[in-house]
Amino acid sequence: MQQLTILPILLPLLAGAAMIPLEERRARLRAGLGIGSAVLQLAVAVAIALQAHGSGGPGMVTVYRLGDWPASFGIVLVADRLAALLLVLTALLGLAALVFSLARWQRMGVHFHALFQFQLMGLNGAFLTGDLFNLFVFFEVLLAASYGLALHGSGVARVKAGLHYIAINLAASLLFLIGVSMIYGVAGTLNMADLAERIAAVPAENRSILEAGAAILGMAFLVKAGMWPVGFWLAPTYSVVSPPAAAIFSMMSKVGIYAVLRLWLLLFGAEAGASAGFGSTWLLAGGIVTIGFGAVSVLATQDLSRLAGASVLISSGTLLAAVGAGQVTVTGGALFYLASSGLAIGALFLLIELIERGRDLGADVLAVTLEAFGDGDDDDGELDDEVGVAVPATMAVLGLCFLCCALLLAGLPPLSGFIAKFAMLTGILNPAGLGRGPVEVSPAGWGLLAALVLSGFATVLAMTRAGIRSLWATAGRSVPRVGLIEIAPVLLLLLCCATMTAAAGPLMRYMQAAAAELHAPQGYLTGVIGRAP
Repeated sequence: MQQLTILPILLPLLAGAAMIPLEERRARLRAGLGIGSAVLQLAVAVAIALQAHGSGGPGMVTVYRLGDWPASFGIVLVADRLAALLLVLTALLGLAALVFSLARWQRMGVHFHALFQFQLMGLNGAFLTGDLFNLFVFFEVLLAASYGLALHGSGVARVKAGLHYIAINLAASLLFLIGVSMIYGVAGTLNMADLAERIAAVPAENRSILEAGAAILGMAFLVKAGMWPVGFWLAPTYSVVSPPAAAIFSMMSKVGIYAVLRLWLLLFGAEAGASAGFGSTWLLAGGIVTIGFGAVSVLATQDLSRLAGASVLISSGTLLAAVGAGQVTVTGGALFYLASSGLAIGALFLLIELIERGRDLGADVLAVTLEAFGDGDDDDGELDDEVGVAVPATMAVLGLCFLCCALLLAGLPPLSGFIAKFAMLTGILNPAGLGRGPVEVSPAGWGLLAALVLSGFATVLAMTRAGIRSLWATAGRSVPRVGLIEIAPVLLLLLCCATMTAAAGPLMRYMQAAAAELHAPQGYLTGVIGRAP
C-alpha cells in the first residue's frame, strides 16, 4: 500500500508523455488515455484516503522515500488525511472536466489532453511533497501546464488575460525562490518536518531573516490563493478560459490554501518558540477582507463567469480566515467547506457554458435596461389570454443545477454548504465545546462570523438575480442544445455534494481528525523523520 503514494504523480506523467507523440487524428485514443488515467487517479486517491483514515483513530501517515534516502537528504512524498482529501477532490474535478471537454473543447487547440494530465500531475505532486524545493518544482509544473490551458481556444480575451496570468505567476515564482532561499540560509534544510524541528532553535539574531523569508514565501502562496489585494487577477482570468480549464483552475487556488494551511500550522505552531503563531493576525484579517471583496464583486458583476470567479475569492477568503482563527473545530469545518465549495464552483464553471449557450450577445445589458426602465409595453390593465410559462426540459434541468450551485455557495440548507458554514460558526461561537463553560468570542471571531453571514446573503442576491436573468427572462433567450456528455459531469459533481450532505457525520469526523493532525503534527513529524520529534 505504500507504493500507492507515488501513483497520483506517475499516472498523469506517463499518460501525458504517451499523448504527446500521437497525431492529432488520434483524438479518440488521447481521450481514452486521459479518461482512463483520471479514473485510475480517483481510485488511487480514494484508496489513499481510506488508508490514511484507517479506523478513524490517530490515522496513518504514509511516507514514500524516493531511492530510500533519509528525509533530511532525499525526496519524500507524504500522504496523510489532508493530502488524501485534496487528491480525491482533484481527481473528481479532473474527471468531470475531462468528460465535459469531450463534447468540443478538446478540439479547440493542440495537446489539450497532455496539458491537462501535466496539470493534474502538478496538483497531485504539490499536495504530496514533503519538502519546499519539490513544492516549488510541482508549482512550476502545474503553472507551465496552466499557461497552455489558459490560452486554449485562442481569442483576444483569453490571450490578454493569459498574458496577465503568466506575468503575475512568474512574479509569484520569484517570490517563492527568494523566500525559500532565505529560509534555507537560516535553517539549513528545506524538508518540512526537519524545518519544524529546527525553527525553535534558530538563534535570535537570525529569526528576523527566517520570518522575513516565511512572509515572502507566504506572499507567493497568497497570490495563488487569491487573497486581497494580490488576487485581482483571478476573476478576470477564470472568467475567460475554457470551462474545463476553469473547473480545474479552481483547484489551483486551493494549492495556495493548502500550502498556507500545511506550513503555517507545521512551522509556526505552538512548538515554534518565539515564532509561534507568526502571521496569524494577517491571515485572519486578510481572509475577512477577501470575503468582503468577493461579496462586493458578486453583487457588482452582471456576467455569470465573473460571478463564478468572485465566488472563488469568497471561498479563498473563508478558508484563509478560518486558518488564521487557529482553532481545531473551525479548521475542521473549513476543510468540509473546502471540499463542498470546490465541487460546487467546478460544477458552476461547467454549467455556465451550457446556460450562456442559449443567450444572445448583450442579453445581460438588455436585462439590466429592462429592469431599470421597463419594456415599454402598456396593457392598460388587461390580462393576457395565456397563463403561465412553458419551461422546456433542458431549461428545467439547467435551472435545478443552478439552484443547487446557488444553495451550496451561499451556504443555505439543506446541502453541504450549509453544514460546512454551520460547523465553522459552531467552532467560532463555542471554542471550548458545547457545555464546557462560558463562551467568550473574540472581536476577530465576531468579524469572521459577520463576514460569513453577509457573504452568504450577497451570494444569494447575486445568484438569484443571475438565475432570473439567465434562465427565466425570455429576452435574448433560446433553448440551448445540451448533450448528455456535457450535463453528466455537472450532475456528478452535484451528486458528490449531495453525498457529502447525506454522509455528513462520517465525513465531518474525517475533517475534524485531519484538523487535529494539522494542529498537533507529531504524527506527521514522526512518520517523516522516522523517530519521535
